[in-house]
Amino acid sequence: MKKGIVTHAPKHFTIVLAIFLVGCAAVREESNPFFSDATQVTQSPESEDTISYWDGDRISGRPSIKIDLENQRAYFYKGGQIVGVSVVSTGREGHDTPQGDFRVVDKDVDHASSLYGNYVDPSGQIVVQNVENEKDPRPPGTVFRGAPMPYFLRIHGDIGMHAGYLPGYPASHGCIRLPESMAEKFFQEAPVGTPVEIW
Repeated sequence: MKKGIVTHAPKHFTIVLAIFLVGCAAVREESNPFFSDATQVTQSPESEDTISYWDGDRISGRPSIKIDLENQRAYFYKGGQIVGVSVVSTGREGHDTPQGDFRVVDKDVDHASSLYGNYVDPSGQIVVQNVENEKDPRPPGTVFRGAPMPYFLRIHGDIGMHAGYLPGYPASHGCIRLPESMAEKFFQEAPVGTPVEIW
């Protein structure tokens, strides 16, 4: 063997190296704040929603809606009786959902945002996503396409309830997002003028 060149690793070095590599590969998710329970609760079309329900088809009475921001829930009432509950995602910090007493002032089954969306090319391909219209620079040859907000119930200014992404925490620009099935039911059952209380 030539001096200064190692042709094989000693056994104890190989074992130590293997243990080190396994230890690095097994970094515990709990120690990383990006993997905490609070950030990993998600709801997508594939997720099972065990909270939302509707039981108001055979119940009559004046409708009203209450939104609980702390618990991220929407409650639908008929004649003072709760008939539906839905998980929601409300406004994130800096885009807080307004609190107070409101009413449904407008309904639009196929609403699209005039403020948030994507810049798309003539073929409809997204060029820049998640833009704020009239604030983010628009590349030449693109147009703004507003984010879809199906089953939109407008309650205050640009704020409303609609079907949307539910990550399990406040994430919107102020709107109240619901699962599509619940957004559709709330839309069908809440006429213009329905009281909406947000706390």
